Amino acid sequence: MSYETITVGIEAGVATITINRPKVLNALNETVLTELTKAFRDLKKEASLRAAIITGSGDKSFVAGADIAVMQEMTPLEAKAFVDLGHKCMHAIETAFFPVIAAVNGFALGGGLELALACDFIYASKNAKLGLPEVNLGIFPGFGGTQRLSRLIGKNKAKELIYTAKILNADEALGWGIVNSVYEPADLLGAVKKTIDTILKKGPVAISLVKRVINDGTDLDLTSGLSLEALTFPVIFSTEDKKEGVKAFLEKREAKFIGR
Repeated sequence: MSYETITVGIEAGVATITINRPKVLNALNETVLTELTKAFRDLKKEASLRAAIITGSGDKSFVAGADIAVMQEMTPLEAKAFVDLGHKCMHAIETAFFPVIAAVNGFALGGGLELALACDFIYASKNAKLGLPEVNLGIFPGFGGTQRLSRLIGKNKAKELIYTAKILNADEALGWGIVNSVYEPADLLGAVKKTIDTILKKGPVAISLVKRVINDGTDLDLTSGLSLEALTFPVIFSTEDKKEGVKAFLEKREAKFIGR
């Protein structure tokens, strides 16, 4: 399917989704959010898909934020519709059965950082700038930033970052625990693909289930989270991948997983 504001390519079981509005630093508007949501709903139907990358076109910006010009004349009812669309988009990404890695190749501000936070983890280029500066405009993060950031780095650090509208460089974001790794701009996508290549060698059903357990368990108390893990663990024992993985280990060879 063709899109107006994003591109989607699939190669060897890996989807690359690129936000493609370089003239406005890949800012999010209604069309981008709608197309991202649709793209991920379609990707979830691809049984052979094993991972996805989200990045921005050009070398300046991942996503510079929501389109401020669009927000200027919004009424409260229009703002509610816009934020609901944003939440729907982030949920579609976060609940994908496959790992989604954000390759932050420049500005990831406001809605851009919120988009990255909806991914499983973030790799950033050294020229990246990350933050949630919405309070500078008299508003606050509305696409999940108040919730996902505080769960990732802790409530107090998230408050500091949001209250001060501080913009972090890539190394600072690494120190804050927002990004996992930092690379030279030319090496970023290669590093993401190298990590994905490692993931592709593992059991895809196990990866999908453990993603769900981690995401769902984070919102539970420890006892409930452990119960979720214990209830989900036996499911993997009904799969062909479990049989192949154990057999390959005992035979001292590389497993050939089939995803079921």
